[in-house]
Amino acid sequence: MNVTRLDEAQLLERIEDLADLLVDTVTGGASVGFLASLDRTAALAWWKERAAAVATGQLAVWAAGEDGRTVGTVSLAFADKPNSRHRAELVKLMVRRDARGQGLGRTLLTTAEQAAVSAGVTLLHLDTETDSLAERLYGSAGWTRAGVIPDYAASPDGVLRPTTMYYKHV
Repeated sequence: MNVTRLDEAQLLERIEDLADLLVDTVTGGASVGFLASLDRTAALAWWKERAAAVATGQLAVWAAGEDGRTVGTVSLAFADKPNSRHRAELVKLMVRRDARGQGLGRTLLTTAEQAAVSAGVTLLHLDTETDSLAERLYGSAGWTRAGVIPDYAASPDGVLRPTTMYYKHV
């Protein structure tokens, strides 16, 4: 498995695979900000919108590839305010359903954490659906549970679900 940080051009070159990954993730029930009605056209548009943030360095995106196909991704969203440049948000950790159970989620998480350290970030934070598989990953990787917000986000099927906030000093 090859994990690569994507620049703007690479993100746009892999946009088809990234869109397929996003659709697969949402179709599989993962709460990553989209409803089950997400179609490929909307997924392509969403990734295309991310390219500008990658170009400016406000967003770092890593993609995991296998056999010429993108099977996972993770991103770091860097703070843009002077008083918060020591922190970043871990966003959109996604692994294709047919690539799960092989440690790729942990690999992507570790990649982002190490990159954060290299960028001078000392605090990471994230939110994830309470009681999800992702929540178990973060807990086992040393992230600290900060609390739960009820009815924070709708799951792909449109049901409001609680979200757990986590942080980690790196």
